[in-house]
Amino acid sequence: MKAISLGKPFSLPSFTLPLLFITMWSSGYVVGKIGLPYAGPYTLIFIRFASAAIVLLGVSFLTKASWPKTFAEYGHLIVVGVLIQALQFSGLYMGLGMGVSAGVAALIVGTMPVFTALGATKFLGEKVSRLDWMGLVGGLFGVALVVYDQIGIATASIGGYLCVVLALVGISIGSLYQKRFCSGMDLRTGGFVQLTTAAVIMFFLADHFEALHVDWTPTLIFASGWLSLVNSIGAISILYIMMRKGEASKVAGLFHLIPSVTALMGFIFLNESFNMIKAIGFAITACAVYVCTHARK
Repeated sequence: MKAISLGKPFSLPSFTLPLLFITMWSSGYVVGKIGLPYAGPYTLIFIRFASAAIVLLGVSFLTKASWPKTFAEYGHLIVVGVLIQALQFSGLYMGLGMGVSAGVAALIVGTMPVFTALGATKFLGEKVSRLDWMGLVGGLFGVALVVYDQIGIATASIGGYLCVVLALVGISIGSLYQKRFCSGMDLRTGGFVQLTTAAVIMFFLADHFEALHVDWTPTLIFASGWLSLVNSIGAISILYIMMRKGEASKVAGLFHLIPSVTALMGFIFLNESFNMIKAIGFAITACAVYVCTHARK
């Protein structure tokens, strides 16, 4: 009897995982804004981080992931958890809760590669190129154009934008710190330590300022589940897979698309405005981030 041939093994196109990562990451801005009417910013973040940390803990034990070996390694992960997780997302969700649109929030935070490229000169001893400075000027100009267009027609306050800027500070400094001290961490156990750190901080903030109040509606259950599983677990897992496949550089190359993808999602699902001026601002910032990230390859 002849063996049945199943043909060539099925394989996904090489761009599938990077695009999936960008889509999943971008959705976090929109879904976060959907969930905020039913829970305070700190409470929603606590639910997200705590549930994701529990899942990562189980994954770490099931896959026998390696854990940090010294107190110093744990300390570095805790610092990154404070900056990238707690500071970034508390500022981001506070800004979203104060009326900043998902697309504009993603645009501001999306300039992170430009600031980390410049910050690397002091923190990591890297050189600043002319393209780096062009990226900074172009990125800031694009953001200023979009924010200026929002003034007078949006419900966001100056405080909301400042909160999102605080999120930018957290992820920028945190990324530099992680690159300097945590580059060899296991994403499963390292992610657990970071998320647990942020969850503890968010618990005390949520308890003090929001009394941990939650309206457990279907929308809130969906939003918290999506943020925990799709964003905190799924997106990071895809990144881990791409790193093992040697494709992590594609994520950096596509990072400039996150604000535009988020703005499109916000237009479709949140009815957020998107006019020609915003489109130009998004395009300028996207080009600036693209030039800056590719200048370092």
